[in-house]
Amino acid sequence: MGRVIAAGVALGLCVVLLGAPPASADSGSLGVRVSIDKEPIADATVPIDPAKQVELQVVATNSGNAPVKVRSVRLSGVALALTFFAYDTTAPFEVPARGTVTRTFVLDLGDLAGQATGLLPSSVELLDAQRVTLGEATTVADVRGSVWSVYGVFGLAMLVLTVLAWLTALLALARHRLAPNRWRRGLRFLPAGFGTGLVAVITLSVLRLVPPEPAIELPVVLGAAAIAFLLGYLTPHPAPPRVVTDSDRTVRLAVPPTQEFTR
Repeated sequence: MGRVIAAGVALGLCVVLLGAPPASADSGSLGVRVSIDKEPIADATVPIDPAKQVELQVVATNSGNAPVKVRSVRLSGVALALTFFAYDTTAPFEVPARGTVTRTFVLDLGDLAGQATGLLPSSVELLDAQRVTLGEATTVADVRGSVWSVYGVFGLAMLVLTVLAWLTALLALARHRLAPNRWRRGLRFLPAGFGTGLVAVITLSVLRLVPPEPAIELPVVLGAAAIAFLLGYLTPHPAPPRVVTDSDRTVRLAVPPTQEFTR
């Protein structure tokens, strides 16, 4: 059971550490400025209510000497290196050389409530026919979704796995079943630490306190893992099995059978 829990927490960790980070804001050949409901998204937290339609305005600037053809616009949100929502709108247009084009789209995000909730790093990308990013603008979206969305359920699942990981580690400590080696004891507590960090990142996001950006999530997850490893490393050495000596043995003396005497 403990190995299954550790594997589940480790899987969540691999998603964070090995997931591809989002592209930088200046990638591609177009400069992009975006407004949502007439509010610029640069350096801002943008509220998104799935119950309402969103007006997305894109201003694309081509600083090159050749025209650039845009095929579609994508609005997406990422957390822990996982994409929790993505909306593509096919609207081909061409940005002339040394020119600027403005396009406005109306997006229906009705099903977003079941996909995410809380603060999520988000981006608006312009894609060509081969789905290559020509330019993008990044922001933080405040999604007014449901706790039972995919993102919320993912956080609850990580919480359950983390609690079980701590229970198995502490139960092994109480029963003196941890390994005699300090490093192995530290590794026994490591999955619980990783899970604690992941749960902390998701909780801060859902409570709309801190978005799960790489500059925040990695220090939190790795810091919690380091603390848990240190706790396991410093746990007391498990008590060795008690050796029974001759002095501890109980010697049973044979009792002679009783005899009845008659006079």
